[in-house]
Amino acid sequence: MPTFPADPFTTSMAASWGFSRKVLGVAVAERRLVRLMAGLYVRSDVALTPLLRARAAALVVSDHSVVCDRTAAWIWGVDCFAYAELDGTPALETCVLRGHRATERPEVDGGTRDLRDEDWVILDGVRVTTPLRTAMDLGCALRRPVAFAAMEELMRVHGFALADLRRLLPRYFRRRGVVQLRQLVPLVRGVAESQPEAWMRLAIIDHGLPEPAAQHWVTDAGRPVFRLDLAYPRARIAIEYDGEEWHTSERDRTRDLARRAWLEQRGWTVVVLTKQSLNDVSDPWVTELATLLRTRKVA
Repeated sequence: MPTFPADPFTTSMAASWGFSRKVLGVAVAERRLVRLMAGLYVRSDVALTPLLRARAAALVVSDHSVVCDRTAAWIWGVDCFAYAELDGTPALETCVLRGHRATERPEVDGGTRDLRDEDWVILDGVRVTTPLRTAMDLGCALRRPVAFAAMEELMRVHGFALADLRRLLPRYFRRRGVVQLRQLVPLVRGVAESQPEAWMRLAIIDHGLPEPAAQHWVTDAGRPVFRLDLAYPRARIAIEYDGEEWHTSERDRTRDLARRAWLEQRGWTVVVLTKQSLNDVSDPWVTELATLLRTRKVA
């Protein structure tokens, strides 16, 4: 069985060590290697820290390139790649400053962009757009729900403020996607703990309903008991997402039923969403929520 180095490496580096593409493919299938990006590998027992991800990117981008967009978000610990893209291993997204030639490699999606020194940092030898700049770029580039979720998570993980987003907004004048960015910036709170939570809140707002409280604690005799994904505390309406990871086992279902029974006994109505609910473009759950809010006269 071949022994691979702990540092990230490329296909060409592996070839120089005598490891063929077939050997790499077998190691990935056996989960001994992780394919980070096209032509980039690392051992599966190595922690995927931002520094390691940056070190991997440095192997394939030019000295003048800045890692940006979804790859920058990935380095900062926020995954914006669509699930289907992971089968083909998405290309690294980079840009260069004007006056420099963009990276031309099959594993790199290069371009040109106007950046200031404040827009990027150097991580282990590679230039990466800051979490703030990355959030703004993705707010223009991705589909509205995905863009909003990325901005939410980048703010939550890296701690920049709404004022920081507003400060950068004038620099995006006339950039493609700026209309969407202007709409999203005022809505970013950095409170959503998952993509579905962000999607739910955005759908509620987009349908003209009042913005719910996020991560709301329900108390009993002054003691916090349950934390709700989204809630209207005065109306006692909760909106919760049951993801496949944490809500599918028998134990999970039993816990959820007990939790919701406790809430309902205290006058709460719980609107439960699943992956299928969020994929329904007609959003019937929002209609249900709107009816509940009207019934309870929440303005």
